[in-house]
Amino acid sequence: MSRGFTRADTSVLGRWWWTVDRWTLSALAILITVGMMLTVAAAPMKKGAEALHFVWRQGMFVPIAVAIIFALSLQTPKTVRRVAVIGYGAMLCLMALTLVAGVEVKGATRWIRFAGFSLQASELMKPCFVVVTAWMLSAHREDPTFPGRTIAIALLGVTLGLLIMQPDFGMSVVVAATWSGQIFLAGLPIIWIVGLLVLGVGGAFGAYATLSHVQSRVDRFLDPASGDTYQITKALQAFQNGGLFGRGPGEGRVKEVLPDAHTDFIFAVAGEEFGMILCLILIALFGFVVLRGFVLAMKDESLFVLLAVSGLLAEFGMQAFINMGSSLHLIPTKGMTLPFISYGGSSMVGLAIGMGAVLALTRKRTERGDV
Repeated sequence: MSRGFTRADTSVLGRWWWTVDRWTLSALAILITVGMMLTVAAAPMKKGAEALHFVWRQGMFVPIAVAIIFALSLQTPKTVRRVAVIGYGAMLCLMALTLVAGVEVKGATRWIRFAGFSLQASELMKPCFVVVTAWMLSAHREDPTFPGRTIAIALLGVTLGLLIMQPDFGMSVVVAATWSGQIFLAGLPIIWIVGLLVLGVGGAFGAYATLSHVQSRVDRFLDPASGDTYQITKALQAFQNGGLFGRGPGEGRVKEVLPDAHTDFIFAVAGEEFGMILCLILIALFGFVVLRGFVLAMKDESLFVLLAVSGLLAEFGMQAFINMGSSLHLIPTKGMTLPFISYGGSSMVGLAIGMGAVLALTRKRTERGDV
């Protein structure tokens, strides 16, 4: 593609090609491609659904995600902020609507259905929340009279309130941890850091004491004999069956008896059919995207860019760690998709928004006025 553009090309696409981080773009392209391949491997048929149902559904969202990444990566930081504000407001409204008109699945009301599709608004809210929070905190640093920190605290409260009401404790933890990291980078007084740590520990104990499903997952992690560990047992069996090079495409058998093999436990499918080699490649790709993004953000002079990119990458990395860590029994199980790998349209679109924003904010810019 680079042969089609010269550095003298002043077209929109020409400028984009020579300013976007092509290494990150390539890593994301590989993840999306591998994700589609693993969707074919993990979900050719589920619970009597039409053959390749999940493959076709996922295939519909891949071009949408690619288009979002490309379109957002073309934008200036100012436009990214505006899109985030609009998106955040719209998704908050949909999250509130979900509580009264949503569909309950496995005891949680997180999805709203329309036109034959299910939308999990919280997935699209996450990247928008990070960008809006980064804007508020950076604006406060530039002008201490602007109540940016107070607004950021209020946004966190509203967001966590809606997530807990669904309930979605796992996403609440990711959002709160990302917000804490952003406000720390923005220059948080030491007393605030201590306060956040106390609140975090208190929140964890509170969730364990009041939420039965959280208590059950923690207890089963600490003492497998205390409850049903069927899913994690089958996931570990898949990794054991796969060994170093895997059993081969389509040869996995654990996926046939493992619930949510195409979503929460797709990493186990990768381990059984393609072995430890592919698993290590996926880990390396996730690590590369996160670390390279951090390096690029640290080089930027804009505090907004640093806070937004760091927050988006922290979300991306935590989501990958939670999914893979759950499959490997390194942490208590939590239903969270593996970025760009697991089946899920809302997750795919939300991740595309986040990564599109990362590419936009880390582009080389000669003019700083639009930051």
